[in-house]
Amino acid sequence: METEILKDSQIQEAVNFLANGQLVAFPTETVYGLGADATRPDIVKNVYAAKGRPSDNPLIVHVSSPEMVWQYADNSYKPLAEKLMKSFWPGPLTIIMPIQKNALSKEVTGGLSTAAFRMPNNKVTLDLIKKFGKPIVGPSANTSGKPSPTLAKHVYHDLKGKIAAIVDDGPTILGVESTVIDLSVDVPTILRPGMITYDDLTKVIGNIKSDHHKVKDEEIPKAPGMKYKHYAPSAQVIIVDDTNDFPKAISEYQDMKVPVGILATDEILQEAPDSFRKFSLGEDVISASKHLFAGLRGLDAEKVDYILAQGFPNADHGDAYRNRLNKSAGQKHYEK
Repeated sequence: METEILKDSQIQEAVNFLANGQLVAFPTETVYGLGADATRPDIVKNVYAAKGRPSDNPLIVHVSSPEMVWQYADNSYKPLAEKLMKSFWPGPLTIIMPIQKNALSKEVTGGLSTAAFRMPNNKVTLDLIKKFGKPIVGPSANTSGKPSPTLAKHVYHDLKGKIAAIVDDGPTILGVESTVIDLSVDVPTILRPGMITYDDLTKVIGNIKSDHHKVKDEEIPKAPGMKYKHYAPSAQVIIVDDTNDFPKAISEYQDMKVPVGILATDEILQEAPDSFRKFSLGEDVISASKHLFAGLRGLDAEKVDYILAQGFPNADHGDAYRNRLNKSAGQKHYEK
């Protein structure tokens, strides 16, 4: 099929595609999502096919209001969930809760009795969901396992011909996916770090756990990014944890006589030879998070064999950045 690029003024066309059972990529403040009618299992299956995504990897249900959630979620979780919704919605927080019996299909939940809900902080997409009148699933709009898309052109590169349309709202603001918190367990637990931090959440609901574990082969993950390979370019990413190690790392990889890219802050890039492909992460971990996926994609497009990527401490927003970077590198770090 032909994949159309729609402007924010063409929301009704996107609504029509969704109503006709088509797939539409949509913008959020985190990354671009791949939308389909969350109430139609036959259509949701096409999301997995378009992405090449494993069928036991649950999808996040995107809503335009908290009220929409309670048509599907177990209302006994409402008091705790609404504390989070009032503080962080619309915004980059996904909330996992048990659902009402048969409220959503196994194609959405991965066969679990829980589902993940999010209200994105993007006017275009909130308008899209409101006009559609139903929630839409929304995994990242990319080929499964590859870096997430932060521009419409990233979506087009991966999914052209596989989906009906992409709503182009420019670059995403945050650049990394939402924080995921699981309320279905005894102590609310962060399953995926994001720009809403552990400290942010504890201020609102008190005691929580931070447990970014990777599930076993036989387990079904409750949230995206917990089981399968994610965010990886074709090039091998090497994480340079200590900025003082960059000169040595650059020298060693320069001697290999193969194309190498550097993904780092401006300060590091200034010292790198012109023989290296370069992509700027800006000045700090916030800008680094915003540009990480674009950088991985950009350097991959230059056909490099290796990408030397700058690490940041795990504190605060560095937790989200390093979580994504570690997965993209397969945990491979530069060793002196």
